[in-house]
Amino acid sequence: MYQPTHFAETRSEVLHAFITAHPLGTLITLNAGGELQANPIPFVIDALPPGHGVLRGHVARANPVWRETQLDVPALVVFQGPQSYISPSWYPSKSATGKVVPTWNYVVVQARGRLRAIDDVAWLRAFVERLTRRFESPRAVPWHVSDAPADYIDSMLRAIVGIEIELSALVGKWKVSQNRSAADRAGVAAGLSDLAERSGDAQAAAMAEWVASMRGE
Repeated sequence: MYQPTHFAETRSEVLHAFITAHPLGTLITLNAGGELQANPIPFVIDALPPGHGVLRGHVARANPVWRETQLDVPALVVFQGPQSYISPSWYPSKSATGKVVPTWNYVVVQARGRLRAIDDVAWLRAFVERLTRRFESPRAVPWHVSDAPADYIDSMLRAIVGIEIELSALVGKWKVSQNRSAADRAGVAAGLSDLAERSGDAQAAAMAEWVASMRGE
């Protein structure tokens, strides 16, 4: 990933928090036939000092990714956050110099490491229960794995395989107008907020918050 210094984010705690908030990653692997495969998978990340951490997830047993991935080639997982088109008309500097062009803001994290398949029912049960607690906890009446018949859960666990990736690299790119002046950043935040209000664009609303929170270089 092209990574200008002013857009780089390398703090593990910040990157882990981002993945926790945006858990659906695109797992990109190379199969035995030399073909790239891309699979969207919800992940959880655990810190593993002194490394970058470990990603854990699961896939359907019928998905060949756990059997056919070339294990000597690191897997890549991409986590995508807010993104939005940025109009040069939002920059106050446009009226001063005219030297502005459109761009695209986005927030992304890329994680790399060796993929390991885990075909173990006890591991899978514990992981599924953990994943369920993570996403059901905000609900007034959370669903629990134990709410389903035990034999049904057993059959579902036999239909999946765990995925674990110990990370060798973890990097983020926050392209959120921090290379612009304070006035231009304020203009971008205002423009995105107006777009969100007029069109209901949730991505623009989220990006407006990111831009407003940034400090310049």
